[in-house]
Amino acid sequence: MVTKDSRIGNYFFIPLAAIACLAGCVSADRGLPLTTSQEVGRVRSANIDQEYMLGAGDEVALAIFGDTDISRNYKIGPDGTIDLPLVGRVRAAGMAISQLAMAVQQKLADGFMRNPTVAGSIVSYRPFYILGEVNKPGEYSYRSGLTLDGAVALAGGYTYRAQPRWVLIQSENSDTESRVALTPDLVVRPGDTIRIAERFF
Repeated sequence: MVTKDSRIGNYFFIPLAAIACLAGCVSADRGLPLTTSQEVGRVRSANIDQEYMLGAGDEVALAIFGDTDISRNYKIGPDGTIDLPLVGRVRAAGMAISQLAMAVQQKLADGFMRNPTVAGSIVSYRPFYILGEVNKPGEYSYRSGLTLDGAVALAGGYTYRAQPRWVLIQSENSDTESRVALTPDLVVRPGDTIRIAERFF
């Protein structure tokens, strides 16, 4: 026999279960230690291109003085290398652009050219991803010196539900998220997955 009290209990079961689930999600995010941009090394630098570590998907320009055949743009492949005439594949992933230029210069000097001089620059970066409480979540092209505010602007701005005090960031090649305080100097890196959490009142 179904009583009035049992019906009332059933009516309240689903919303209470949903609230419990949401509370669990919130507590999981909030359970991460809150860090600052300085603590996680995410402060804007004037020498960002020189400090930046190359990876698959980046495009670089190499200028070999006196040789127009090799001087061109190169896309770093999924295996982390670029393919140059004469010398073949050269490892690029994990190097700064200055280190890559030096590596190419040494390869050319090893029996291909006399006293080569190589200069390098970054043409385009691999993308980053922004999810959660933004109006246009998805994949976006990175640009040098990009801050979190700039990344959110590219994604159409925050929704009205967005958490205003911190953001969740998962760096490329990392399995875990960091909860980082939102500050104007918080920088984004290529390959980042950024998650804007929902606030609850």
